[in-house]
Amino acid sequence: MDLQLNEEQEMIRKMARDFAQNELAPVAAELDEEGEPPLDNLKKMAELGFMGLAIPEEYGGIEADSVSYAIAVEEISKACASTGVILAVHNSLGSHGVVAFGTEEQKRRFLPPLASEWISTYALTEPETGSDAASIKTRAILDGDEYVINGTKQFITSAPFAHLFVVFAVTDPNKRHRGISAFVVEKDTPGFSVGREENKMGIRAASTSGLVFEDCRIPMTNRLGEEGEGFKVAMSSLDAGRVGIAAQALGIAQGAYEAALAYAKERHAFGQPVAEFQGIQWMLADMATRIEAARLLTYQAALAKDRAKKTGERYSKEAAMAKLFASETAVWVTNKAVQIHGGYGYIKEYAVERYYRDAKITEIYEGTSEIQRIVIAHQILR
Repeated sequence: MDLQLNEEQEMIRKMARDFAQNELAPVAAELDEEGEPPLDNLKKMAELGFMGLAIPEEYGGIEADSVSYAIAVEEISKACASTGVILAVHNSLGSHGVVAFGTEEQKRRFLPPLASEWISTYALTEPETGSDAASIKTRAILDGDEYVINGTKQFITSAPFAHLFVVFAVTDPNKRHRGISAFVVEKDTPGFSVGREENKMGIRAASTSGLVFEDCRIPMTNRLGEEGEGFKVAMSSLDAGRVGIAAQALGIAQGAYEAALAYAKERHAFGQPVAEFQGIQWMLADMATRIEAARLLTYQAALAKDRAKKTGERYSKEAAMAKLFASETAVWVTNKAVQIHGGYGYIKEYAVERYYRDAKITEIYEGTSEIQRIVIAHQILR
């Protein structure tokens, strides 16, 4: 797709593509097999400015526009979806909460290290509450000038190696979602620990674990926003996060499509390349078309996100549409990519096997496809 990108967007695309293909692609399969996070490459990405994409320049970031951010996540995910989601969660969920809702003191304290060396993540989901975020049970009770947090979180991306966690807890159980507050918790805080790492089907190099809070004390100055504004922080972050996951899904689909296209040209059957068969051609045509549509929706959501910074309006519909369509496109495209590869598509030696496993989670995290449809329906029926 030849969009009219500006000079900065083209530069970020080239930089992200070169880094992804030179540094990530050669190790992606090994990291996936071993379930090892790409820590060395994350350090390199920080040096290149990718971890500060959403952070203002005055705090050490590069504050790229949201289309540039989506392009970066897409290119990184095309080579390694695990690295892509770490990048997306760090910029759209962890850093976003501090940028959008932090005090000046919090921004100066947390954003410079987040732009240069720290990894951040987002802790909303609990063992018994996923889509129903308003029903979280983790409690935060004010004691003097400190909050005491008790509870557990589940499925937290980057938890084993993250430095900063944006955590949501109930401060007033009588107010349901209006009784939730948001907090910044740093690693190694007494009373806070990371639980067992999950053994996942896909994005295996993006470590995922639970969190445990046992009389964990944090200063009142670590609260993001006012008490009771946590649900607002969470929903704002999810809108931003869905743009990132749409871009991740787009990268997975693009990578699988390119692999299938190349294989169809090289693989021969009945005396000709399989790309000469109409059945294969139609699959490739549908793959390319759906990817183009997903890219348009994703970039449109990114543009809506930037407009929202100026107007204060929500872009929930655009973000949900992009996330819904791009994630379902990724699952569909990777399925067809495996089919085009035939038996070889079922073998780990070929990247489409990993793309297929990685794609599925994009329909689940940051709100399932069913939740996206609810969000979209709510917006169009208002």
